[in-house]
Amino acid sequence: MARTDTSTPVLRIADLNERRPTRFELTFDAAQIRQFAEELDLISLKKLRFKGELTAKGRDQWELTAELGATVQQDCVISFVPVTTRIDEKITRRYVPEAIFEQVAEDEEIAEASGDDAMDILPSEIHLLDVFRETLVLALPDYPRAEGVELGERVFSEDGIKPMRDADAKPFAGLVALKEKMEKGD
Repeated sequence: MARTDTSTPVLRIADLNERRPTRFELTFDAAQIRQFAEELDLISLKKLRFKGELTAKGRDQWELTAELGATVQQDCVISFVPVTTRIDEKITRRYVPEAIFEQVAEDEEIAEASGDDAMDILPSEIHLLDVFRETLVLALPDYPRAEGVELGERVFSEDGIKPMRDADAKPFAGLVALKEKMEKGD
């Protein structure tokens, strides 16, 4: 069992044993956690966990499976109140030779049918911190919202003009107005 910490979070493919999985678990110090939080514009980042294994699949393909865990705190997009979110992500990435990757990318039907959007070109080295960072960024809530907070409707218009509301912008709002006009006999 290989254990990797953040001082050497790079797995060189040529150095790996193809017969046994290479296991890893990244650990993070306080400075790295602060740096991640600053990079991602988070209030806080706690309980980081990134653990998994890299396994050979045939002669020239590898599969990375891992679990990422983190507790993040972000500003609510409406009230700016801190919102805490627990993230638990399972990661599966297949690394294949460039020729196979290009073949699958060219045949979009096969790529869509397989549902394999986690396929990457096999590099000479796999940088675990990059996989961790990318997965964390994609898992963060885009628009964190505090419980019970809703975006109210504001209505603006010039004097004498009926203000447009959110409901008026819906695709069938014009038909409703036309129906009302016809019912009034205009």
